[in-house]
Parts: sequence; structure tokens; C-alpha cells
Amino acid sequence: MNRTPPALHVKICGFTRIEDVEAAVSAGADMLGLNFVPGSPRRIDVPLARALVGAARGRVEIVGVVADLDPQRIEALVAEVGLDRVQLHGDEPPEVLGTLGPRAFKALRIGGAEDVALAARYGGDLLLVDARVPGQKGGTGVRVDPALVVELSRARRVLLAGGLGPDNVAEAVRVVQPFGVDVASGVEYAPGLKDERKMRAFVDEARRATQDAARAADSADDA
Repeated sequence: MNRTPPALHVKICGFTRIEDVEAAVSAGADMLGLNFVPGSPRRIDVPLARALVGAARGRVEIVGVVADLDPQRIEALVAEVGLDRVQLHGDEPPEVLGTLGPRAFKALRIGGAEDVALAARYGGDLLLVDARVPGQKGGTGVRVDPALVVELSRARRVLLAGGLGPDNVAEAVRVVQPFGVDVASGVEYAPGLKDERKMRAFVDEARRATQDAARAADSADDA
């Protein structure tokens, strides 16, 4: 049987320059993340966000990353910037996610079974999983234990984040088989400054792993 592998979504996060947005789109990214979280080295303001959205509009999905922001302010930010989706990366309860509708999704930090169980309380079309690091909301470069999220990925459309880069994303895709993968620091040479070659390599390695998994499944069927 010749299987067509499911499309793997690639999200690259933390843009601060138009030239990096153009390079990511050219590399084949599906989603670009813009960071509005206070204290993040990748945080940008609304005027810059509008310029970045203008460079990519209609070619990829634009995701605004926020943390513990009032829902009304989130709605205003979506309208001001022209965002397609919103990623809630703080300690927002499930009720907040519900008020924002289908374009919002939750990012959860996974460090143990209790964090996996918490995921069941959140709805939404997508769920992003990142590594739990005490005192940090994300962007730490620490990998998620694949064993904790394999079953979650079977049940939900999971975006896998946490310590991914061109050198390890293929292995992560083969093991977890997520809906998509997310990267920031793994394709940078400084916070918010992207490396074009790393972005292209990341996309290529992630997609190649999906193709390899499909071929392996075909071989198993034919055996």
C-alpha cells in the first residue's frame, strides 16, 4: 500500500525582522509566531508586528503568542495586528480559552503525568506542548520527554515544541508523530534573529521524517 503521509505543520516562532519572515516562508514554514510576552527577548510591539504580518499575509498562518493577557486585550490585539491564531502561553484556565473561540489554542508545559492529565481539561483545535522548566514560560531549549506526549499526540492535534533543531527534529517526529513541530531558538544565531540555513534545514528534516515514517509503514504492511 502506498500511503500519503499526513501533512506535517511547521511553526517557527519569535520573529523580529521582515527578512527573516521572508526566509521562513521561502523555507516552507506553515505558521509563524510573533511574541507579545513581557520579558521575552523576542517580544515585539504592535507596529513591528503589523509590518511582519504585512510581509507574510496570505502565505502562512500568523500566530500571536501571549501569556496571561485579558481576553478583551487579546481580541483587540488580534484586530490591531491581523492575527490568524492566538497561542496562550501562560497559566490561563480552560475557561479563558473557551471565550476566545476556535482560533485560540493552549500551550502547556509538560514535565510529568499530572501535566499530561491537565491537557484533557483544555479544548481547542490545537495543543502545543513544551518542556516544563521551573520559573520559565518557554523558549528554554529544553526537550520534552517523548514518552510523556506520545499518547497525547495520538489523541490530539499536537504541536511539539521544546529544544528542537535541525539535528533532532527528525527523531522527534518519528517517535511522537505530532500534528506539527514548533521551533524558535533552534533556528537562531541570537534571540529573535533567525538563521536562514537552519530554518530551511529544520523544515526539510521534519518533512523528511514524515516521509520516512510513511515508507516504514508501507514496508510493514507488505511484509
